[in-house]
Amino acid sequence: MRRHSKKNVLAVVLLVGVLYFLNFLIAGRIISHEPIPNELTFQGERLVSKESWVERGDYLPLNVTYQVLAGAPSPQQRYLSVGLSSVKRKKGSYLIPTLKSLFLQSSPEERSSMVVVVLLADFDVSWRVTTAVEIKSAFTLELEQGQLVVLHVPQDQYPSLTGLKRNYNDAPERVLFRSKQNLDYSFLIHYSAGLGKYYLQLEDDVSSAKNFLSTIRKRVEEQEAKKTTWAMLEFSVLGYIGKLYKSAHLPLLARFLFLFYQEMPCDWLMSRFRDLLTQKEPIIFKPSLFQHMGTYSSFQGTYNKLKDKNFEEGLYSNPSAEVYSDMSTYKKHFPKLAWDAGEGFFWGRSPENGTYLTAVFTEPTVVMGIFVETGSEGKDLLESAQVEIGHDVITTEKGEKSCKEFQSVGTLGNGRFEKLEMDKLYSFSSSCLRIKVTAGQKEWVIIKKIRISTKPSTIPHQTKE
Repeated sequence: MRRHSKKNVLAVVLLVGVLYFLNFLIAGRIISHEPIPNELTFQGERLVSKESWVERGDYLPLNVTYQVLAGAPSPQQRYLSVGLSSVKRKKGSYLIPTLKSLFLQSSPEERSSMVVVVLLADFDVSWRVTTAVEIKSAFTLELEQGQLVVLHVPQDQYPSLTGLKRNYNDAPERVLFRSKQNLDYSFLIHYSAGLGKYYLQLEDDVSSAKNFLSTIRKRVEEQEAKKTTWAMLEFSVLGYIGKLYKSAHLPLLARFLFLFYQEMPCDWLMSRFRDLLTQKEPIIFKPSLFQHMGTYSSFQGTYNKLKDKNFEEGLYSNPSAEVYSDMSTYKKHFPKLAWDAGEGFFWGRSPENGTYLTAVFTEPTVVMGIFVETGSEGKDLLESAQVEIGHDVITTEKGEKSCKEFQSVGTLGNGRFEKLEMDKLYSFSSSCLRIKVTAGQKEWVIIKKIRISTKPSTIPHQTKE
């Protein structure tokens, strides 16, 4: 009797299994008329960051299985790892343009100093396969040179995404989206911890400034020289774009996002993380190095017009300077705003003949090009002025800095001035740039933008043997 019962049970189990398998095949055919392509993956081992006490002692283990879809990181640590997560969007796709911008805006030396890690975080296997094929086709060289890695984390590695806490009374759909996004970033950051000395977080719909890595390196050196505590440097004011971390902090950050994934959005969590690491105030650098390019959000394809006002299309290379003017300033439109990156500008009341705006460089520099733009929509143009460069910094009777001698390099025409290849005519180092009014005007004046390109200083009259 018992033997027959066991056989019957076994037969039922086998029958159920066969029916389930047949049902799976039939359902697959009904849902999709096209077969789902095979996803070629292999299990990836992450490089462990020995800079963090968490990983040195294997505390708070975060065990994640990674599938590598394309590329492989170099075993040698780079200067910068760049991480971005991407999911299937209802409208538009910006991942390929984002990657192209990252690599095209970098020199060969810069590309060899970084590795870009892309997490394809959508559970739609067809989308992942298609996207991975596109990446392999467009970035063959970067994949071969260990400059690009494409990953996926299987769905069974994620904690529960049902019954999530509805903090801030957000809609369930939004809570699900941001909670999963926190986990995506946690897994991405966890994998990237040992790849670079520093880690840069981006989104999958941004464009990059030219030579952004060299600018980041320079800013990091300046920050480290201050001997003050920092946990996050910001190279964009938007969301989770352009945030830089030390590699040693990444294991903690990955676990922090994992632990509190359903509490709040990732950009709020990162601010809390910064506070916990005793950085009291945000450290934001201008101009921004990354601009949001997407028109439609990855959340339900909603229209998204966010733009970073501190981003400039061209390479902003103005040196550090103090800016002075004897023109009457309107409200808070100070002279320095024309020199700094962003949308700020100088607005002055009716300038008189001989009045000026002078930028005094912190360090002498060889000026290669100058661009000056005045006015707004054809109004408040500076009608008559000359542009001058000077050397030998002095302090005037007013207590301002200026230069002892100036030399004119040209005049404004229709409120604008542009001159390139100046180093061929003026190869000496300059310490000042001055815009000097040569005829008074009743109209007010807006100096919208002053931009200069430079090269490393040379010492006049000194030659090397």
